[in-house]
Amino acid sequence: MHKRDFMKAALVGAATLAGPPAADAAAKTQSTNDRAYMAGLLQTIADPVLGAMANGRLKATFPLELSPTWDGRDRNVAYLECFGRLISGLAPWLSLPEDATAEGRVRKRLTEQALQSYVHAVDPASPDYLAWRGQGQPLVDSAYFTQALLRAPKALWEPLDATTKKRIVEEIKGLRRVNPPFINWLLFAAMNEAFLLAIGEEADPMRLNTAVRKIDEWYIGDGWIKDGATFHFDYYGSFVMHPMMVQVLEVMEAHKAPFWKDDLTKWRELAVKRAQRYSEHLERFISPEGTFPPFGRSLTYRTAVFQPLALLAWRKQLPAKLSEGQVRAALTAAHKAVFSQASNFTQDGFLTIGFVGHHPTLGDWYSNNGSMYITTESFLALGLPATDSYWTAPPQAWTQKQAFAGQAFAKDYAVDY
Repeated sequence: MHKRDFMKAALVGAATLAGPPAADAAAKTQSTNDRAYMAGLLQTIADPVLGAMANGRLKATFPLELSPTWDGRDRNVAYLECFGRLISGLAPWLSLPEDATAEGRVRKRLTEQALQSYVHAVDPASPDYLAWRGQGQPLVDSAYFTQALLRAPKALWEPLDATTKKRIVEEIKGLRRVNPPFINWLLFAAMNEAFLLAIGEEADPMRLNTAVRKIDEWYIGDGWIKDGATFHFDYYGSFVMHPMMVQVLEVMEAHKAPFWKDDLTKWRELAVKRAQRYSEHLERFISPEGTFPPFGRSLTYRTAVFQPLALLAWRKQLPAKLSEGQVRAALTAAHKAVFSQASNFTQDGFLTIGFVGHHPTLGDWYSNNGSMYITTESFLALGLPATDSYWTAPPQAWTQKQAFAGQAFAKDYAVDY
């Protein structure tokens, strides 16, 4: 497929998934179009990766792109980054029940490809056996790999054969050899232990408790968390801190994990409240045109900036100040602003290094084009069915759109939790 044809399918052909919109209500039409756009864009991102890896050909067909400041680590980590990050954001959508719609048929195919990709990922005889053993970077992306299994256990874990399950457990336990630095990496180690705990394997309480205690210690107020001892004004609260903290605590609570202090339910509820407050800031960052401020490291993760908003929407836990209609409209606008440029993709449909378009110099010393697949974390609300109120609610103006149209909008105050 020629690049211009591929991008036409990516940017406007997405509507085919949801069928023709209703003609009798503009709001219903817009709601339908929002889901069709988001589902079509996620399919566009996922198709080249899963189509190749399901056949053991990801390494053979994925054209590696490294940041100009690449630090020289084993470039094979890119394939684990690509698959692990992609499947983490894709998992909620794949977890929906099968149905006979066009979207349902796409989900069924992608689920089958994802399951076969998991098989290749841990089979030492496969050309697509991933880089589990070597440097420390695999710890990072193993956490997204296992987070997907926690997000969609019935779709992605339970159907796997016994040999593949055994191999996954062995690879995840093997990563205990990595001593994580006291930054966001503590949550990657904890996520893997949460996965082991959830499937009935012995988990390391030290790795779970240390992560929870340090993230709580690094909380500086009003929804913001430091990444280690020093505060950085960036989006790592979105990429890692809030989503993984909530997930880890949820698993610990459900499985009554040993905990150093108080009631795990209180800690999980507090983590959700803090994520909600942070999400209020994220919503206010979105301009009337859907753009948002490009600050901090890892900007090439594109729309992953909005993972907490998408996560809370999927879990039906959006803060009371934000309606589903305004969040959906704002997130759709943000995705259109970012993915408006054809050069976000290679000619073969793989993501490139960049923010809006292809700009490899924006990459950090750890950036490769596999890293870019974390952008799928902003698609988590697709885990809600098309009939859910998040998708059917009339679109509403988000905060900046109200403010710059001269309309009344809610004031904002800091919180004390």
